Amino acid sequence: MSGPEFGVRPRGLCRGAALTLVFAGALATVSATGSWSDEDGRQPSSAIRPAGVSADRDAVSRAAAAAVADGKSGKKAAQEEVSRSGDRWGAVYDPAEYREFAQSLDGEYTGVGLWAKRLADGGVQVARVQPGSPAAKAGVRKGDTLRTIDGHPVDRRPVTEVVSLLRGERAGSPSGTSSPAGTSVSLGLRRGTHTWTEKLRRATLDTEAVTVEKLSDGSLLIKVASFTRGSGERVREAVRGAPAGKGVLLDLRGNAGGLVGEAVTAASAFLDGGLVATYDDRGRQRALHAQPGGDTERPVVALVDGGTMSAAELAVGALQDRGRALTVGSRTFGKGSVQKPSRLADGSVAELTVGHYRTPAGHNLDGRGITPDLAVTERARERAQTVLSGLQGGS
Repeated sequence: MSGPEFGVRPRGLCRGAALTLVFAGALATVSATGSWSDEDGRQPSSAIRPAGVSADRDAVSRAAAAAVADGKSGKKAAQEEVSRSGDRWGAVYDPAEYREFAQSLDGEYTGVGLWAKRLADGGVQVARVQPGSPAAKAGVRKGDTLRTIDGHPVDRRPVTEVVSLLRGERAGSPSGTSSPAGTSVSLGLRRGTHTWTEKLRRATLDTEAVTVEKLSDGSLLIKVASFTRGSGERVREAVRGAPAGKGVLLDLRGNAGGLVGEAVTAASAFLDGGLVATYDDRGRQRALHAQPGGDTERPVVALVDGGTMSAAELAVGALQDRGRALTVGSRTFGKGSVQKPSRLADGSVAELTVGHYRTPAGHNLDGRGITPDLAVTERARERAQTVLSGLQGGS
């Protein structure tokens, strides 16, 4: 397992006019559009819930207000109310956690720019260094062995713990709030026989959610790691710039979700308007539509796996149902419940289930996921490229 030094909360968050589907996964990053206001003007977001299980928003708000009036923690009272409700994925953020998660939705994180992976012998290796990051400027390279973080040995630690140490997550913070930009972290490193210690300062960095690669046959690989702000338009730009007559391999493996508006925009790259998904909001039906003018002719193959979740499933479901993409890989995770945030008396935010979304063909993905057209467990990318080559005439 590998990933950058930021973790993901299995919770939802909504800012401004953003409709969100939130990921759950240890090492993934976390829209513009979909302004569906509730009576009080707040905007909906979503995470995944067991069907039919929801906490009562008013009851949660009352519990928090009563606790604050008694000089107690409104957040703790709200968490207890959500827990009693059975809303298993219900979330309560304090203001600082809310702000940090908002930053991640904006496609930013605080860290030093390292991706880490576990080796077979239990060691931890630098899998990637983000260009321009503190780690890159200090000369840290891919393949270096990470020995210690602030004096703590990392051998045989789960990568999630390594990530927490790199981010400087504060003890006792349930959503892993990291140390701010400007704080320092000391890394013990090894390259061959050379060992040294490097002191770095954390910085606010872009998540690089979308990467584009031209393949040997001229087709385009677009990897979307998460649907952070601006990622959908980057997908559209990449498709518009793709070579004529060549296909697109859309890699959504390990994409644990993000912002629904961005997923809709990404799907719009391959659609000329029309339905992307429907959404029930406390019994009221809503619809998400693609923007007009997308490329409806270019062959598309979507790569998916069990780490494809939430907003990523929404995009894949739309492309599959509307015949715009063949899907290759393994069954997706199956997340599709919707929640809305409520501001509590002490400034905390509770997010509670309000409904579910469905694909254009009416499929409810919650707990079911998407079954790919071609089920592949090994060499999935190679198989997907073969399929794409066939679709574009083998050229």
